[in-house]
Amino acid sequence: MIRNTLTGKQKRFLRSMGMTMDPVVMIGKEGITPALVQSAAEAIKKRELIKVRVLQNCLDTPENAITMLAERTDADLVQLIGRNGLLFKRNFETPKIELPK
Repeated sequence: MIRNTLTGKQKRFLRSMGMTMDPVVMIGKEGITPALVQSAAEAIKKRELIKVRVLQNCLDTPENAITMLAERTDADLVQLIGRNGLLFKRNFETPKIELPK
């Protein structure tokens, strides 16, 4: 079950931020491993918004792989285009991104 706690306005704001970002997490032929979930969770905690890319050699479909990563890191799936996805999870201790209301 994907979290969807963001409004349309907030998603638009995050998508505009994601346009200039480079992918932080790459999903390869191993797919979604515990190590990948751990590193993605750490990156999300640090940055709040990360871009994920599914490489050509991944056996899973990009949609399934990014959706599964979002579920396992308990993050919001902001956007999914082709092989790229944006994941967001607010860090309440040290927030980096100020979302519009």
